[in-house]
Amino acid sequence: MTKPSRIVAAITAVVAVSAGALVAATVSPAGSAATGDTALPAHWLPLQHIPAVVDLAGPRQDERLVLAMRGRLSLLGSSGLVGFARGKDGYATDRGTEPYLAVAPGTPAGGSRCAFPTGDIYALDPGRAPAVIRIDIGGHASRFASLPRGSFPNGIAFDTTGGFDHRLLVSVAADRSTSILSIDCRGSVRTLTRRAPRVEGGIVVAPPSFGTYAGDLIAPDEIGGSIYAIGPSGSARIVASSGLPHGGDIGVESEGFVPAGISRRSAAYLADRSVPGNPHPGTNNVLELTGADLLRAGVKPGDLIVATEGGAETLAVECQQTCLVRHIAAGPTATHAEGHIVFAPISFPAN
Repeated sequence: MTKPSRIVAAITAVVAVSAGALVAATVSPAGSAATGDTALPAHWLPLQHIPAVVDLAGPRQDERLVLAMRGRLSLLGSSGLVGFARGKDGYATDRGTEPYLAVAPGTPAGGSRCAFPTGDIYALDPGRAPAVIRIDIGGHASRFASLPRGSFPNGIAFDTTGGFDHRLLVSVAADRSTSILSIDCRGSVRTLTRRAPRVEGGIVVAPPSFGTYAGDLIAPDEIGGSIYAIGPSGSARIVASSGLPHGGDIGVESEGFVPAGISRRSAAYLADRSVPGNPHPGTNNVLELTGADLLRAGVKPGDLIVATEGGAETLAVECQQTCLVRHIAAGPTATHAEGHIVFAPISFPAN
């Protein structure tokens, strides 16, 4: 496992791709909320202590976020944290896995002539018989789609723009490569490519405003530090190189697109999982990046926010014909970030 290194000087990172030409720009040295560094305009701070939290999704229509924690699900809203899907036919998985989540947005699923029910939760199950598990709004869990045996699912996202026929997308590690799978609302699985770059984590589909990569699946590579765009044909392009520390459990891991209507009252949220003995051991918290901090950093609707697994060093990426990358935030040095970055229209109260 690669050990993390601190950024001790300005680093030059590839931040734009246009007609195959790479444009370089300077990324400022990393800062850390834990050390009181004020060089960056924004900082992730602990919101609520939640043991074994590994991913967040949503918000649902009731404005609550869905949390994967301790192999179970919970909902986080303005009234606090409550368990979800805990009944006899509820949801449970191995506590040691990474059951990343996606919440159905309620859009039709292409030629299947059906739709994913709005608000249903879809969770990866990376066990011996890998699958996607569906949890309906009533908290009832069922096996939705079986994935190739011997594979390791490591990313999940809904296509909200239509380039992938509004299907559920899953990245799967197998045989030292990555497959991208497309799943319709009936659970039918189709392989888009078996030769995608090495990616994992909080994958997400780009909105129409994301320039030349609009509608593509945007996925991070923590090992090499690059951010990729994968199209419906399975072809891949580099969006940008992060210019931040990279390697196992260190590099870019978590992503989310800033929604329309971002305001001082809203916020971004990220899971900080505890991994004892890791160079970034985590804090077992949900971290918050306030709307006020995001706006102060110049973040706009449609920007991609990307955080590293080690320390939650965070970039804002804006793409049109070229992509501009800015280093805007960091978390506590101990942070072990996992899964997606999600946004909510309100800032939840701390515990």
